[in-house]
Amino acid sequence: MKIFEEIESEVQSYARAFPRIFNRAKGEQMWDEEGNEYLDFLAGAGTLNYGHNNDLFKGALIDYIQNDGVTHGLDMHTKAKGEFLQTFNDKILKPRGMEYMVQFTGPTGTNAVEAAMKIARNVTGQQNIVTFTNGFHGVSLGSLAATGNSHHRDAAGVSLSGTHRIPYDGYLGENIDTTEYLDKVLSDSSSGIDSPAAVIVETVQGEGGINAASIEWLQNLQSVCKKHGLLLIVDDIQAGCGRTGDYFSFEEAGIEPDIITLSKSLGGYGLPFAVVLMKPELDQWKPGEHNGTFRGNNLAFVTAKAALEHYWSDQQFSKDIKRKGRYISERLENIVSQYGEGNFTAKGRGMFRGINCVNGEIAGKITSNAFKKGLIIETSGADDHVVKFLCPLIISDDNLKKGIDIVESAIREVCAKVDEIPEEKVYFYAG
Repeated sequence: MKIFEEIESEVQSYARAFPRIFNRAKGEQMWDEEGNEYLDFLAGAGTLNYGHNNDLFKGALIDYIQNDGVTHGLDMHTKAKGEFLQTFNDKILKPRGMEYMVQFTGPTGTNAVEAAMKIARNVTGQQNIVTFTNGFHGVSLGSLAATGNSHHRDAAGVSLSGTHRIPYDGYLGENIDTTEYLDKVLSDSSSGIDSPAAVIVETVQGEGGINAASIEWLQNLQSVCKKHGLLLIVDDIQAGCGRTGDYFSFEEAGIEPDIITLSKSLGGYGLPFAVVLMKPELDQWKPGEHNGTFRGNNLAFVTAKAALEHYWSDQQFSKDIKRKGRYISERLENIVSQYGEGNFTAKGRGMFRGINCVNGEIAGKITSNAFKKGLIIETSGADDHVVKFLCPLIISDDNLKKGIDIVESAIREVCAKVDEIPEEKVYFYAG
């Protein structure tokens, strides 16, 4: 640990929660240098939907490297890029009746978000983007302006502008449709909300606390956008690539975003890769107008193609995700009813789930206790008050059960200790 303590920046975060030196990983498991085994319910914050070192992809990647395949080619045409585009079109876009142009951005999610907002502004001639409470879209300045979390925003060092913040679904209570508020302020010339270029939304807010928008709310949001001529951007960076059950998280709602951002598990193997999908009429870029040295990752093209071929050629993988998602939901609801005493709630969609805890301190104790028992799991939400379940989608049924059993055991022990605190000292999170 000495070298990390000596020269690695204080900005590190996950390393503080999981203070081990990891040196091997496979599927849903990781091992540290001492040989201790851990179940991984963090999965690279959603980057490893297909698990660590997936054998279905590894061979293709090794063959590509051994054959001196192009590693870096800027945005030049390569065989690997062409094969990815063809496979993505054949396996994902065409079966869903989706017609989009694909832009390769810099390799991370925030690069895709920056490009998406830039497209919307250039095409519409408007400057502001409508964003939502508890949204998270990245920490580069444009994406950060669209992000709600004050911990990240306060680190910017400059004023963040160019956005209008609107309450997300459920933010004002279960029975209040916040799209009606958006419609009202867009219809009122005295609302102070200038005509925006677009709305950017996550169908499930991952970092914001596993807040899942209802199908009806998403449909209403699209209707408001169409009514007022706003482009609809769906940030599917964490919720996409199968996390909620379908390849895109918005499929169940039947909406058609104008722009979609993808990253994280897009590359399949954990390799950096991000794209923007846009309706053809929005592709008004001039050559080189938006660029980046690492736009497109040829190694990730290879593994992304393999992921699409092996998991998305039929409906079986999607059905399996939904089945596991139902199991997770049932287990979490049972845990909440057994230990929560009305103070915990389960939330999320598909295999994107969380337990909303009493507060961040309690959630932190639960995840810390779980780590001691061999489970890597993180928290999310404004106050880190949600225990976030983000295991690989390919996890075995036995290990899925084992991981949730560990969380249940951790909750049981933490709740027992909380019960020992005098009642007047316990404060509950009401979110």
